Amino acid sequence: MLNISTNYEYTTNYEWKNKTISQFNKIRRSQFLISDMKIYKIYTLFLAAVIVLSADAQVITQVDNSVKTSKDIKAGADRTKEYLPLLKGKAVAIVANQSSNIKNTHIVDSLISLGITIKKVFSPEHGLRGLVDAGKKIKSAKDAKTGLPIISLYGKNMKPAAADLKDVDIIIFDIQDVGVRFYTYLSTLHYVMEACAENNKELIVLDRPNPNGYYIDGPVMEDTYKSFLGLHPVPIVYGMTIGEYAQMINGESWLKGGVKCNLKVITLEGYSHSDFYQLPVRPSPNLPNMTSVYLYPSLGLFEGTVVSVGRGTDLPFQVIGHPTLQKTNYTFTPKPTSGAKDPKYNGQVCNGYNLYNFGTEYMKDTKKIYLYWLMGTYKNTADKANFFDENFNYHAGNATLQKQIIDGVDEDEIRKSWQEGLKKFKVIRKKYLLYKDFE
Repeated sequence: MLNISTNYEYTTNYEWKNKTISQFNKIRRSQFLISDMKIYKIYTLFLAAVIVLSADAQVITQVDNSVKTSKDIKAGADRTKEYLPLLKGKAVAIVANQSSNIKNTHIVDSLISLGITIKKVFSPEHGLRGLVDAGKKIKSAKDAKTGLPIISLYGKNMKPAAADLKDVDIIIFDIQDVGVRFYTYLSTLHYVMEACAENNKELIVLDRPNPNGYYIDGPVMEDTYKSFLGLHPVPIVYGMTIGEYAQMINGESWLKGGVKCNLKVITLEGYSHSDFYQLPVRPSPNLPNMTSVYLYPSLGLFEGTVVSVGRGTDLPFQVIGHPTLQKTNYTFTPKPTSGAKDPKYNGQVCNGYNLYNFGTEYMKDTKKIYLYWLMGTYKNTADKANFFDENFNYHAGNATLQKQIIDGVDEDEIRKSWQEGLKKFKVIRKKYLLYKDFE
């Protein structure tokens, strides 16, 4: 178990590599069986995985997945010489959560110790300590240690009010993103930028590596489905750091009224978009390890269905299941946990699939959103009329994907329907890259 404590008295328990290996060696390797869909793991000399859906086969070859850590890549927050001079003598507000550290110390503590005047902290979904359940509203409060006001940007107010910024000169944004459109920290960034532009405040974004920044995939969001799950016409996986993304929001005039934010990005050192980056801190309560982070773009779509993604278990975003699924090989029972106090199907046995091994060993190599599981579970669900809920199209970014799955369109055709949008997005994306690309 990796246990990191900061001077802010945050202690976050991670199920990163050391714990997950010992824990899940006890779980037999699973084969994912859904009706006529079978996944056979074939370990060859080159460790190839063959995934079979009906008559179609796809070979995934495991490549060199050398992982970089915070020892190899210097985050924007750690490059204090680049931004401390900009903060001296200024009143500063910070948009932060549990990932906002300078090395192992929370950025609030660090900057106060360096003589910077911090006036307040803004917190996103899951709160400043990253312990609040997904979707739960957060009330503003005071930090017990520093006495600083903590203003929630998730709940009643998603955007800093003019009164919140009246006594502030500069806002710092320092939050770890995971590179997925429906991960809501992007929307928080958007509204912070908008508030800064409207109130003549400077914004400094301290860049962090994108753990899913090595590929681009998924449908580009249509304007009809704008929500806090996605505000911009980008694919589900967009392959940009949060600093690059901020530049794109500005450059493409996506803020209300086309206003421009006075933006400065403190860049990373030693990062490229080909890197597989090991996060030092879990980015949110239900992404407890790198396996869940890699599976999230694919399994996040299940949040708009009747299927559980394992909230309330030891394997959130690593298992899927439902009480009525048939022909499965794994069961789990969601129970209240920190970060999932009232999980879907609380106390009910869910039949499903354990995707941990696949996510750990092969997900990085696919470099795409994996649709087999979504298509297969729909096919294996008795009550198809109620499989999707009203949130699915907001996760997908369109109504097309749901219709395609219902109509039995094969994956190749679904992917072809994404290509025109992806091609246009890649042209836009290129303008704002700060680091060597994977293409």
